[in-house]
Amino acid sequence: MIKFPGWRAQNNEGPPDLDEVMRDLSRKINALFGKTGGHHSNAQPNRPQPAGSTFPILPIIAIVLLIWLATGFYIVDQGSIGVVQRFGKALEETTQPGPRWHLPYPIETVKVVNMEQVRRLEVGYRSSAEGSGGKTRLPKEALMLTEDENIIDLQFAVQYNLKNAKDYLFNNRSTDDAVMSAAETAIREVVGKNKLDDLLQKGLADTSERMQIILDSYKSGVKIISVSLQSAQPPEQVQEAFEDVNRANQDNQRQINEGQAYANDIIPKARGTASRLLAEAAGYKLKVESEARGNASRFDQILAQYNNAPEVTRQRLFLDAQEQIMSNVSKVIVDQKSGNSLLYLPLDKLLSAAGATVPQVSLPQVETQATATPAATERTRDTFRSRDRESR
Repeated sequence: MIKFPGWRAQNNEGPPDLDEVMRDLSRKINALFGKTGGHHSNAQPNRPQPAGSTFPILPIIAIVLLIWLATGFYIVDQGSIGVVQRFGKALEETTQPGPRWHLPYPIETVKVVNMEQVRRLEVGYRSSAEGSGGKTRLPKEALMLTEDENIIDLQFAVQYNLKNAKDYLFNNRSTDDAVMSAAETAIREVVGKNKLDDLLQKGLADTSERMQIILDSYKSGVKIISVSLQSAQPPEQVQEAFEDVNRANQDNQRQINEGQAYANDIIPKARGTASRLLAEAAGYKLKVESEARGNASRFDQILAQYNNAPEVTRQRLFLDAQEQIMSNVSKVIVDQKSGNSLLYLPLDKLLSAAGATVPQVSLPQVETQATATPAATERTRDTFRSRDRESR
C-alpha cells in the first residue's frame, strides 16, 4: 500500500497538514537528486529506504503535465493559416501567422495550410524529372473533339492557390483531382464549340472563369490563377496533312495581303487622277463658257457697229481675218496687176536673216498658198479680180 506523505494516522480525522506535505516532498526530491546526481567527498553511503517510504508521484505527474501542455505550441508561417480541430471538428476561427497554442492531443489538433503557394497541374502531359526537359504525352487527356468532328491534341497547364483552408481540407478528398476534372470539363466545352481551324490559328480562349465557377460549385476552396496553353496541334497520324493545309492557308493569306497592298497603292492614284481630270474638265467648261459669252458679247457689239456703218465694218472684219491668217503662214505670193509675174516672199528666211517684221501688203491683192499650182493660181487671180470689181 502506498502511503502519501503528510497524511495523519487513520484514527485521526481531518485534512492533511500542508506544511508537512511540503517538507516531505522537499526531502524526497533532495534524496532523489542526492542519490543520482552530485558527487561530494563527504557523501554518506545511501541508506536503505525503510519499507514504509513513499514514491514521488506528484513531481512526475507535474513534469508529464508540463510536457503535455508544451506539445500544444506551434508556429504558423507567413502566408499560411492554421485550422484547429477539437475532437475532430474544425473550429470556426482560424489562426493567423505567428506562434500559437492549442490544447494538446487528443483534445485538439491543428493543420497548417499554405494559402499563397502556387500549385501547378498539367493536363495532357507530364513533365519529366528536373534537368531532362522532356515531356510525356497522355493521349487520354490531350485528345479532344471539336465542333466539326475533328480531333485536336491539346496540352495545357493550370496554376492555382487556395482561398479557403476549411473547404480545401474537409470538402474534397483530392483537390488535384477536382481541379483536373474542372479543367478538362471547361476545356472540352470550349473545344466542342469551336472548329479545328479556328483553334489551330487563333488558339484557345481563356477558360479560367469557367473553371472557377465549377470549382466554386464543388466548394473546393481553390482559386484559379492562370491557364497556359502549351501546344495545340492535330494528332500525329494526320499532322503532315494539316501542315500542308496550314501552308496553303498561309500562301492564301500572303496573296491576299499582297493584293490589298497593291490596291492600297493603285486606288489612291486612280482617285487622284480622277480628281485632276474632274478639275481640268471643270476648268475647260468654265473657259468655253467664258469664251462663248465673250464671243456673243463681241458679236452684239459688232452688230451694233455694222448697223451704223456696214461698209466700214465689213472691210474691218475682212482685214482682221486676213491678219489672223497671215500671222500663221511663212510664205506669201503677191499678184502684180501690171504684169503676169507673181512675187514670192519667203518671210521665214527674211525674218531669220534680217530680224525684220512682216511687211505690210495690200491685203486685197494678197493670197496665201502652201503649194503653188497653175490651177490654184488661176483661181486666186479670178477671186481678186471679182473683189476689185466690187470695190469699184
